[in-house]
Amino acid sequence: MQTVRDAAGETYLLVKRSAESSRVRDPTTGEERYVDNDELRVVDGESPLATAASGVPEPVRRLLRAVHDDESLGLLAVVVDEGPIAAIDLLDSADMCESDLHGAITEFRAAGLIDEVDVAGRRGYEATPVAVEAMGLLRGGSGDE
Repeated sequence: MQTVRDAAGETYLLVKRSAESSRVRDPTTGEERYVDNDELRVVDGESPLATAASGVPEPVRRLLRAVHDDESLGLLAVVVDEGPIAAIDLLDSADMCESDLHGAITEFRAAGLIDEVDVAGRRGYEATPVAVEAMGLLRGGSGDE
């Protein structure tokens, strides 16, 4: 597999090359089509796997890198749905020990999925627009929910 670009600058994955044309896949749609070989150029230094991943919306890729299990995904869903939420209330409602909760929150903050905020004079968290969009996309919406 290789990353290629056509004459219009569109990026594709090279699926199969023959003498005159190549079958390429659009990473965003997964659709395949044939393109004349003279219209394609190989993109050196660009991982074909990274090209394949580029078809997944960036907010979802960011969420996937930060969420490691169902509990952490559920925690992020709670912050998206109920936030801003005080840390103490989150600890009371979450089925996680304090260190696991703190670890997940730290990962979410590092990924830009939640921000620390003041909630009625207490430390709390709210989802960033990226987290809201990613969760909306995962739930089958447009990401604007």
